[in-house]
Amino acid sequence: MAAITISRQLGSQGEAVAHAVAHRLGYRVVYRELINQAAQRAGAPEMALAFLDVLGLLNIHPSAHQVQAYQQALHQSIEEWAAQGQVVILGRAGCLWLKERSDVLHVRIVAPFHQRIERVAQQEAISLQAAQAQVEASDRGRQAYVQQYHQTDWADPQLYDLVLNTGRLTVDSAVALICLAQSQSLAMSA
Repeated sequence: MAAITISRQLGSQGEAVAHAVAHRLGYRVVYRELINQAAQRAGAPEMALAFLDVLGLLNIHPSAHQVQAYQQALHQSIEEWAAQGQVVILGRAGCLWLKERSDVLHVRIVAPFHQRIERVAQQEAISLQAAQAQVEASDRGRQAYVQQYHQTDWADPQLYDLVLNTGRLTVDSAVALICLAQSQSLAMSA
């Protein structure tokens, strides 16, 4: 496997898992730079802000042309990162852009709703009510993004090679499972 894609729910500890996997394997995590790189290529810097603003607080509404150019540039950037190898691509529907590649491991990190709310509240030092609003908005935004640009359900387990529940697994356990799957995949392709 040249790359690993990680999709995650807000509060599932997916970002921590991605960074720990990358550290353990000596890979690089690619996340926000994908957004910035794609926005620059598309000639629409406000796209970076619009796509980072999953809660819709900035009220940025790019044109259809800007969105299409951004999506094309994002796809190209993700393909380039995967081709370089030794990379963990976090979010941005990496599993969908790279679904035809047999050298990429696709992982989804999930957790029970109540645990996600508690984690977000603790991490952001906000009330449970505010955390719940963030988690719900994030879920809606991510689902809408995948539905709009890929016409699929982001929660469909068939999109992923591995789905891990951090409500039952520690970050370290999730990392170990991903690394094991990665090593098995590399051995099979050799």
